[in-house]
Amino acid sequence: MNKKKVVLAYSGGLDTSFAVKYLTEECGYEVYTAIANTGGFNADELKEIERRALELGAREHATLDITREYYEKSIRFMIFGNVLRNGTYPISVSSERIFQAMAIINYAKEIGADAVAHGSTGAGNDQVRFDMTFRILAPEIEIITPTRDMNLTREYEIEYLRKHGFQADFKKLEYSINKGLWGTSIGGKETLKSNQTLPEEAYPTQMTAKENATVTLDFEKGELVSINGSRFEDRVAAIQYLEEVVAPYALGRDMHIGDTIIGIKGRVGFEAGAPMLIIAAHKMLEKHTLTKWQQYWKDQLGTWYGMFLHEAQYLEPVMRDIEAYLAESQRNVTGRVIVNLAPYRYTLVGVESDYDLMKTNFGEYGEQSNAWTADDVKGFTKILGNQMTIYHNIQTKNNKSDI
Repeated sequence: MNKKKVVLAYSGGLDTSFAVKYLTEECGYEVYTAIANTGGFNADELKEIERRALELGAREHATLDITREYYEKSIRFMIFGNVLRNGTYPISVSSERIFQAMAIINYAKEIGADAVAHGSTGAGNDQVRFDMTFRILAPEIEIITPTRDMNLTREYEIEYLRKHGFQADFKKLEYSINKGLWGTSIGGKETLKSNQTLPEEAYPTQMTAKENATVTLDFEKGELVSINGSRFEDRVAAIQYLEEVVAPYALGRDMHIGDTIIGIKGRVGFEAGAPMLIIAAHKMLEKHTLTKWQQYWKDQLGTWYGMFLHEAQYLEPVMRDIEAYLAESQRNVTGRVIVNLAPYRYTLVGVESDYDLMKTNFGEYGEQSNAWTADDVKGFTKILGNQMTIYHNIQTKNNKSDI
């Protein structure tokens, strides 16, 4: 009898390592592992992940590089929208999961798989992101989720692998680390408690900077194109290089507390030095180059875009409409942002831009006015206050007051 062919979304972490062994040993599946790389792994790491998958019993392993697709179809719009979930988290994992799921299901269709599997638990967002994407794009393919279906703990999975002779750094596996081009998320025992935070050693990079530094970031139509005067035609390479620059300063660390898709509160630690710096610098440049109402409406749509992306709605067609607006809003967001770096923090110094709305001959705020007179302001102020003056006049006549 032919074995059923299943494609497992494999990251090399604890849950998916358990899934390879369990699906082959206990269920008798022919397991094909596939990792959809969103920029979080180098060549050596990808080779080690492949070696581990095959050692665990995978029939074949595939590496699917979707980093540039992820940037073009997601990251650049998150930059345009200055997307931070709850004002804190650059939705590093949230955004990449949909693209990983799309890559995995397309691979499963290519090789004629009977089923597709992932290692998500039943208590998080990723199960929804994977399941929904798989069902929308390939409803005919079965979805298998051993960790979720058996409600397994990390301790159980570690012990299972030990019993089956799999050797690994089990201490490291106590933390669930997901690394991509747009940051790294860290989940573990401390993130399960409301009054604890991650220890220093849980973060993938450590603070090693010896002195402060200044970095310049050049944007063209909202996209990062140059760092310290060095131009990058490859936008992915620009983000990766900036991460190398800021990593020694241990920037972009925080704890995200948010509302999950399944209705419970959740906490996750993250480290996203380059993303947080890019968003902060981009937002400052926009303050100088966009009008008040451009900023207002872009902020509204950016918030909705981030929420939909976080909650597995990337395939909803309204996302393409929002992307079109965000892209158009960036036509004048061009210029340089100067940033000072220090251990664990950064300071935005200022901007230089030909589109800077402060650099005009109309006047200087708080200093002098060149395009209007004192009488203009007196008349403007009177008209501006007309409605409130009328309202309070009526209140006074009726012996009422709101204040």
